[in-house]
Amino acid sequence: VPGCSWPPSLTLADFNYGADEYDAEGNEEPKALPEGSETMPYIDESPTMSPQLSARGQESGDGVSPTPTDGLGTGGERDAGKGLEMRKLVLSGFLASEEIYINQLEALLLPMKPLKATATTSQPVLTLQQIETIFYKIQDIYEIHKEFYDSLCPKVQQWDSNVTMGHLFQKLASQLGVYKAFVDNYKIALETAEKCSQSNYQFQKISEELKVKGPKDSKESHTSVTMEALLYKPIDRVTRSTLVLHDLLKHTPADHPDYPLLQDALRISQNFLSSINEDIDPRRTAVTTPKGETRQLVKDGFLVELSEGSRKLRHVFLFTDVLLCAKLKKTAVGKHQQYDCKWYVPLADLVFPSPEESEHCPQVHVIPDHELEDMKMKISAIKSEVQKEKANKGQSRAIERLKKKMFENEFWLLLNSPAIPFRIHNRNGKSYLFLLSSDYERSEWREAIQKLQKKDLQAFVLSSVELQVLTGSCFKLRTVHNIPVTSNKDDDESPGLYGFLHVIVHSAKGFKQSANLYCTLEVDSFGYFVSKAKTRVFRDTTEPQWNEEFEIELEGSQSLRILCYEKCYDKTKLNKDNNEIVDKIMGKGQIQLDPQAVQTKNWHMDVIEMNGIKVEFSMKFTSRDMSLKRTPSKKQTGVFGVKISVVTKRERSKVPYIVRQCIEEVEKRGIEEVGIYRISGVATDIQALKAVFDANNKDILVMLSDMDINAIAGTLKLYFRELPEPLLTDRLYPAFMEGIALSDPAAKENCMMHLLRSLPDPNLITFLFLLEHLKRVAEKEPINKMSLHNLATVFGPTLLRPSEGESKAHLTLASDIWSHDVMAQVQVLLYYLQHPPISFTELKRNTLYFSTDV
Repeated sequence: VPGCSWPPSLTLADFNYGADEYDAEGNEEPKALPEGSETMPYIDESPTMSPQLSARGQESGDGVSPTPTDGLGTGGERDAGKGLEMRKLVLSGFLASEEIYINQLEALLLPMKPLKATATTSQPVLTLQQIETIFYKIQDIYEIHKEFYDSLCPKVQQWDSNVTMGHLFQKLASQLGVYKAFVDNYKIALETAEKCSQSNYQFQKISEELKVKGPKDSKESHTSVTMEALLYKPIDRVTRSTLVLHDLLKHTPADHPDYPLLQDALRISQNFLSSINEDIDPRRTAVTTPKGETRQLVKDGFLVELSEGSRKLRHVFLFTDVLLCAKLKKTAVGKHQQYDCKWYVPLADLVFPSPEESEHCPQVHVIPDHELEDMKMKISAIKSEVQKEKANKGQSRAIERLKKKMFENEFWLLLNSPAIPFRIHNRNGKSYLFLLSSDYERSEWREAIQKLQKKDLQAFVLSSVELQVLTGSCFKLRTVHNIPVTSNKDDDESPGLYGFLHVIVHSAKGFKQSANLYCTLEVDSFGYFVSKAKTRVFRDTTEPQWNEEFEIELEGSQSLRILCYEKCYDKTKLNKDNNEIVDKIMGKGQIQLDPQAVQTKNWHMDVIEMNGIKVEFSMKFTSRDMSLKRTPSKKQTGVFGVKISVVTKRERSKVPYIVRQCIEEVEKRGIEEVGIYRISGVATDIQALKAVFDANNKDILVMLSDMDINAIAGTLKLYFRELPEPLLTDRLYPAFMEGIALSDPAAKENCMMHLLRSLPDPNLITFLFLLEHLKRVAEKEPINKMSLHNLATVFGPTLLRPSEGESKAHLTLASDIWSHDVMAQVQVLLYYLQHPPISFTELKRNTLYFSTDV
């Protein structure tokens, strides 16, 4: 379910209190209900909730107990120095968002004076009464926060253990009465602004584009934001301040003079939030059923439906007693958006068919991996272009065009990548089929429906009027507002992590009875979740000990999910559908990947609790630029990290022994393995193989024949990755990049062959040897699903990389440089893979090609 919304969990280590405050393009939409006039946002005061209000599109996260992921945490946390550092971190983050908030309030107040001046003239834009209503209490809120900011700022700048600031937060909390007045007036302020906009063109122009000053250290001078979006900010702010108080208390020693003051401020803020919430209707306003019972929205989100053979994006709403599948109607600009109901199934009639009952279901057309990979590459390339345009202060029209293109591509990916079937059957006949990219989300939908079905439900048929009312309520009640693609993110939202996440899944306990158990890991990339790794099955146990390490590539990821399954060996249930996962989910959990906490060099141990089961795991993250650093090896023994020329000379061989042995083993028994070279081998196995090759142990062959084939493939990739310089050399890298960019086929052929000839012999012979092997692997693509393109994607960046000096010169955003360079690296390898066989002797003999340096 791309972008589904359970109330998200917040890891309090995530100090992003200004998560959606500042948008460089100024196209921030009010995420408060656009039709905000009907329903007040429901403010959640619990500290485990997201800093976003519940009424907003909670695109992030799923209900999991909050897992503190502080990299700075645990035992050493009591250390006063750490606590002091953490408090400073919390406060700096909060100050930055406070500055943005003050700028937003300022922008809101800016038109007030001129509007008041015209109010008494013969041609007023608004009456004084209207001005009073729309801008009610904004001036007071601005003054309170300005004073608070001006007092707190110098304290944070001269930070040490004697600084106290509890009294400032206590004072801020004591002034919350102003917010109470603002909240009471909020609904009417919005309605008034809306009415005035419709009746007065001048005011409409003003309220559509209020200019918000950028933060002091930002390149952006101003952004345009709508008045509606700005009027929502104060409501949002109260929750943010409460969260900061939680964080500060967490890192303030109980004997510190600030502690009782912060506690007092937190108590006042929480009481305030509770009191407001009693006056606000909960956001899931009920629509009554024909029997007069209340019908509430329990869950909603975007799903891909397979309808008449084609994929359609639907917004699915789960109410107390009915599942409703809708699509957003196209409407003219300025008109209220509406949903169109495609179908609904009363929960009393809804059943989940088992795989064997689904045989008549349409076969799912799965898009080949390489097409999905191509699209991801395209999206990454457009992202870098957007960044470049912004860096060069490009035209906003050009940026908009690129963003539109990016949205189209991401939308295609969102529609075409899901392949896990989720079937819904109506007892009275019709079946529906959704496709999901994450088993985690499939099980969430299933569990939510089954939980509601435990109640005494009755079947019913909705009259057309009832259906209209219910569908009409969807727009106001929905909790997921945006299609989950990255182009919908505000510019200042966390772009997520790019690089490699190393995860060790240690063990699990809490199972009631013995079973065959395994785990899978999912991460979000490009806005939706995909499964990235799977442990082996631990047979017949209540305490599985996997201790397996995986390297997972992150592409803008923000969360890691772990699912624990019981393996199903029942033959009758297998192979009904290529993508059907028939194993039973025993538990599932999720944690946020907090950049501060994850980006440490050390392993960080954690536990996810799910359903009474505890899974222990450790993780560490290396960013792309870190993972590309080659460390020149000082040692001359062994093979890993040693120059290829040294190894071949020592072995008196043309191709290093490790390369020959790994390739031979893969060709013997791994050539039909699905995802060979793409699926991570177990890291501990790879390290064991590395050690034997380095020691030139005589048991190498025995060990190779027993080892899991993915570990052997992983060892070969690791060997190339750890070479002190990439196989295609640092020196020639810029020339390869230029050669692949040539558009004339003859010139390109000439140049690309000349470059091969310029390689040192051991590098060239090894490269040609690998090339022929990869072609043989790709011949089995119908079975192993590894096309030439997939193999080029895996090996290109390993064999071809800029030298460190080269990449430093270009580094802007790690993700940009990555996407642009990687595309070219993949293209270079793909060029040689698609080329007719190239022989070493032919190359050396053939002087047709020019031999001047490129």
